[in-house]
Amino acid sequence: MDHSPRHTHILTLLSQRGTVGINDLATLLCVSAETIRRDVKLLATRGEIVRMHGMVGLASALREAPYDRRMRENRLAKDVVARRAAATIRDGDSVMLDCGTTTSLLARALLQHHQLTVVTNSSDIARTLATVNGNQVYMAGGRLRSDSGASFGVSAIDFVSRFSVDHAVISAGAIDALTGVMDYDLEEAEFAHAVLRCGRRRVVVTDATKFGVQGLVQVCGFGSIDEVICDTPPPGDLAAALAAAEVTVRAGD
Repeated sequence: MDHSPRHTHILTLLSQRGTVGINDLATLLCVSAETIRRDVKLLATRGEIVRMHGMVGLASALREAPYDRRMRENRLAKDVVARRAAATIRDGDSVMLDCGTTTSLLARALLQHHQLTVVTNSSDIARTLATVNGNQVYMAGGRLRSDSGASFGVSAIDFVSRFSVDHAVISAGAIDALTGVMDYDLEEAEFAHAVLRCGRRRVVVTDATKFGVQGLVQVCGFGSIDEVICDTPPPGDLAAALAAAEVTVRAGD
């Protein structure tokens, strides 16, 4: 289908960022919100994008499973975080990873590593690393969720709690200066908290869109983590809270 340059730019931004607000699109494209609304109306009429509560997204992406859609959102930033985290892990190390889009991308960034011992509740992470470079992979059992292919609950927590690893790495749904690391799902928060208890080095990997956001369930306070690895530095209040808790922030090469 033929598109104007601006329509092409809109579709490219949505493919990179997932969903984007109308006003944010206007700012990014340096046009008025009214112009963007006309563009959005045309693209929605063609069935290429979907409008929802002041946001727009690609129709093809919004038909994906929620976990697959989250893998697409902020993908460039998440890839940066994954590469930074992978660079802190050495061949032969033991790593525990929870189920998250950023930790899944970290698993892909570890494909050049050798002789890793990996503990996870994520079938995607296990499948990525289990058959390469002499790795040993242990996966927590239990009922697998249909969207993410990850196991949660008491059996998964009991399983991972038997391990002591070099690096315990979790993703974050939200990070707030007052509350700490948060998520939106109780079982995921409980599992992430259990992962952190198993690591000699305790790491949160996240992109900057999670900064200053309130989640639903607290995973832990900043006293329970050693490092945050991110794509850009956190804002002032969050940076101060992390510094006060002596948490190292890795936001650059």
